[in-house]
Amino acid sequence: MLVDEGTGVHETGELALLGSLVCVECGYSISLSASDELPTCPACGGSAFRRASMFEPPTVDADAISAAPSLPAWLDGVRASLEPGNRHVAFELDGEPVVVALQEGWTRIGRSGSADIQLDDATVSRRHALIIRTPDDELRALDDRSLNGLFVNGERVEWAPLVDGDELEIGRYRLYVLQS
Repeated sequence: MLVDEGTGVHETGELALLGSLVCVECGYSISLSASDELPTCPACGGSAFRRASMFEPPTVDADAISAAPSLPAWLDGVRASLEPGNRHVAFELDGEPVVVALQEGWTRIGRSGSADIQLDDATVSRRHALIIRTPDDELRALDDRSLNGLFVNGERVEWAPLVDGDELEIGRYRLYVLQS
């Protein structure tokens, strides 16, 4: 439910207004567009949300966000099928692995239609993160002022170097850096 003084209460599953919301139970922040239904909290399962204030920093219960217990079973098969010498990011979407080759320059990740990797979920900001492949073939991840943050190997980061096997957590998605 959305607790919004003066304008009413919204239950999980109802259409919500657009904007940023904070879970009343754990402080997890989500961002919704006009057509999104109000979800349960991805961190704690709570159903009560309040409007987020643009005048206070977003709060995320980092203890509620945990690293995956193990690597997904499909990852070894994807790694074996890659051509040598390339760099990729792999993630699961609708039960199927998706592999994206990382070109030199910026790879944009977010909910936006202009993102190179589009992750359509309320836990992902429109402009969530960037992966940068430098001319020297180094990889770096950069949080693009996202609401829920960017986590590399379970640690919240603003920017971080990436190597083969690193796990990026973006909202409810886990992306894996692969160098064949």
